Order: sequence, then C-alpha cells, then structure tokens
Amino acid sequence: MKFLVFLEHHEGKLQKDALGLLGKAASLGKAEAVLLGSDVEGLAADAGRFGAQRVHVMDDVLLDKPLPQPRVDALETLLGEGGFDAVLFAASVLSADVAAGLAARLDAGLNYDLTDFAVEGGELVGKRPALGDSVYVDVGWSSEPRLALVRSGTFEPQESGGSAEVETFESRLQDFSLAATMVEQAHEESEGPPIEDADVIVAGGRGLGGPEGFAAVEELAKALGGAVAATRAVVDAGWYPYSAQVGQTGKTVSPKLYVAVGISGAIQHKVGMQSSSLVVAINKDPNAPIFEYADLGVVGDLNEILPKLTELVRARRAA
Repeated sequence: MKFLVFLEHHEGKLQKDALGLLGKAASLGKAEAVLLGSDVEGLAADAGRFGAQRVHVMDDVLLDKPLPQPRVDALETLLGEGGFDAVLFAASVLSADVAAGLAARLDAGLNYDLTDFAVEGGELVGKRPALGDSVYVDVGWSSEPRLALVRSGTFEPQESGGSAEVETFESRLQDFSLAATMVEQAHEESEGPPIEDADVIVAGGRGLGGPEGFAAVEELAKALGGAVAATRAVVDAGWYPYSAQVGQTGKTVSPKLYVAVGISGAIQHKVGMQSSSLVVAINKDPNAPIFEYADLGVVGDLNEILPKLTELVRARRAA
C-alpha cells in the first residue's frame, strides 16, 4: 500500500506528530511525503531519516503563510497524478482544515481522530475511540484516496537513517484560494517546551484550589526541566491557558514522566495522557480515579508535598 503523509512544519522544523505518522506509514507499506511552503526544500532530507522514500516538494512564496486552501490546491494536483492509496494527516488546526477541504474537493472519505491503523487483507483499517474513549472501533473507507486524520501524540518519531528522493512539483492556485490573507501570526510566550514535545509534564487540576496554585506546579516543572499542563476544568475556570489543556478536548501527550497534581482522573483527561511512560499522581483523596492508572500514587496535601518535592529535585540536580 502506498501512503502520502502531509508534513507540517513550523519555524524551520518538521512537526513531531507528522514524523511519527511517517514512520508508522513506512512500517505498513511505501511511505512518501508532501512538503508545502516557502523556502522549505531543505527540510526534505529530514523526512528521509524518518521513513520517507520520496518527498514531493512545492516551494512557493504563495504558500508562505499557513493557510489551508492553497495547500488543498497543491494536494489536489499531486493526487491527480494517481498512485496513492491513502493520504495521512497528523491532527492540528492547519492539517484538519486541509484534510477537510481536500475531502470536499475530491468527494473522498475522511476518517478522523484515529489512534492507530493497519493493513488487513489488503485493506486499510483505522482504529478510532468512541463512547468517550471507552471502546475502540474499526473504521474503513468506501472510496479512494482514503483520507485519515490521526490524533496528536499517537506515534513517536523513529529515525530509520534512510534518505529520500526529492521531487519538486508545481500547482496552479485557485483565485478563491488566495482570497484570504493572514494579517498577523501570534506566538505565545512560554518558558518551557510545548507540552506535545516535553519529556516531563507537571499537570494541575481543580485540587490546586485556584490559579495561584499553579505557582508551585510551575516551580516543580522548572526544577524537572519540563512543561506545565492543565485539565479542562482548570482551563474553563480561567486558571490557565487553553494551550496547556490535556484531555479529550485538549491535547494528547506522551511524556516520559507525567506528574498529575490535584487531578481526579476523569476518563476525558485520561485519554490525553495515557501514553505517558510513567504517571505519578498527587491527591488528597485516596479514592481518586487517577490512582487506578498511576504508576506511583502519593496521598496527601499537595501544598505540603510540592514545595518539598521541588526542593529535593533541585538538591539532587545540584549534587
């Protein structure tokens, strides 16, 4: 089976989720990639190291801004040449817009929020959570090309050490695709790494008592060299920015260490961090659901535990 993976990039780097998806595609068949933007051809070599046999590049100043419709035009041209069984997108705001636009343009089927896929009997089968992520169902496609939007954080990038053949192509961009312009692109200021890329995450819930409780969470995250995350309830209450939300309606993360502070552990939050290698939970309620899937649980007052834990981490690092 021949896959085409949409490679999203930001500030001169290919996005982690797209590279992870590329490796998964390579394990199931022939993986090729498409790279769209301005002055991006130099990034194509990175795709080869993560499983791409060929990278199709459209390098055009009209693709400089992250707008979806010009990218839909480019993909329509590339797919018009035929040969691809499936087009895969790692979920993000931009890729979701592009995938939806492409599905409408080609009258093709789009399965979204996939957490895995496999080739069974020559057919591509997607795995998708349902009923609040309590069950998983198999989904398929009735037409080609098959379009798939894969949940963020699903696949970790795996370097294969290979190289990719680079092919450039051109596409006529429709007038209506160029009608929208981006006036400004804002970047959120953050001291730590983005939660999607962090190896260590310290997450806070309503048990912190208020927005002031995040000061201790931030100190522990800083001592561990990690990032700060939050639950939906906290974000909805305005205690912390939406960009830090982990869960079913937030981001999916897979750090090496996830420290859950004052988080009860509802299923909606679990689905966003269940791929963490090690989960440590701190909660005063011994019956909190999060202890059911935590590797290490600490029952006690987080206002006493967090400062002491931060002090110990700093002392260990200084030793």
